[in-house]
Amino acid sequence: MEFDLSWILLGLPVAFILGWSASRLDIRQLRFENRQNPKAYFKGLNYLLNEQQDQAIDAFIQAVQLDPDTTELHFALGNLFRRRGEFERAVRVHEHLLARGDLSAQDQERAQQALALDYLKAGLLDRAEDGFQKLLTTRFKEQAQLALLSIYERTRDYPNAQRMASELEGSGQGDFKTRQAHYLCEQAALCMNHNDPQSDPSGAQRKARELLHQAVSIAPHHPRAHIDLADFEHSQGQTSIAFQIALELFELCPSGVPLICDRLLTWARALGQVSKAQAALTAFYEHSPSLDVLKALANLEPSTQKCQALLSQHLQKDPSLLVASWWIDLEKLEHESDRPALQKSLNRATQPLNRYRCAACGFEAQKHFWQCPGCQTWDSYPSQRVEEL
Repeated sequence: MEFDLSWILLGLPVAFILGWSASRLDIRQLRFENRQNPKAYFKGLNYLLNEQQDQAIDAFIQAVQLDPDTTELHFALGNLFRRRGEFERAVRVHEHLLARGDLSAQDQERAQQALALDYLKAGLLDRAEDGFQKLLTTRFKEQAQLALLSIYERTRDYPNAQRMASELEGSGQGDFKTRQAHYLCEQAALCMNHNDPQSDPSGAQRKARELLHQAVSIAPHHPRAHIDLADFEHSQGQTSIAFQIALELFELCPSGVPLICDRLLTWARALGQVSKAQAALTAFYEHSPSLDVLKALANLEPSTQKCQALLSQHLQKDPSLLVASWWIDLEKLEHESDRPALQKSLNRATQPLNRYRCAACGFEAQKHFWQCPGCQTWDSYPSQRVEEL
């Protein structure tokens, strides 16, 4: 059979035309995608600047679909999901980034940090802890340590919190001595409240005493460790030691005196040291007229007239509804039958003034807290009542 060259001559132009057309279509498609990708990106950026997060997310998703290798768009999309509270979608985005084999080491660390933040915001503290632990050898070490400290506080893991605070202070990230003292006091409280019948009570007491003395040595000018140690010694029958620790507060950390003055009087009466306690409280009150100290001094007065005179002197210098209520409670009324209703009205009016208020978030409470129950800030409650602020 003879080979017909005419088919070759006819096929070559046809193949050339088909190949040229296909290449033109690919170029057009590439140009179209390149135009669409920055357009979607800038559209999403514009929505983001206008605080239109829903539209911004849609635009960024479109941009990622056009170019799946764009890591920056993945990070932007994941952060947007986290800010909106869509933590599951944020986790998927950052897990996808970590699964990519072509990601640089820096982007791997960045994705790991973003994933740990996703878990932290979602309240998955165990996964967040694992994520931040992996960052302790990276450039995100400081942020990871602070995040771990927050996690340990929230989970009441005070031994690890103390260790992390010590590491932060050792690396020059700030003064964490007060925090460490709080953690030691919390550990001591847990030792004393641990009701395990199999445990040795004397061992728990020794451990608690050691922890409290360690807290005093770490933060000698912070009142909590001294107050907790005094309460502990009193609970162990060492009232004289508790009384001496309370007296030391007047010199070491005067801000704690209003918080312990009532117990100071109780211990002084038990030891026959009322005059010594009264002298210390009087000197303190003359320098810092605290309402709690004033009430303690008033309780020491042997007669109602002297007590009223002390309260009256305070009212002349500093008008106070709380002090006025205490004074009226001692005053003899013409119609004594009206006293309960009058005192009830005064108590209701003075109740908001008799609270402690967090300086960080404004949360008010009848009891003084070392850590605010509302915002979890340490030492945000001053020792003064609301009326004194």
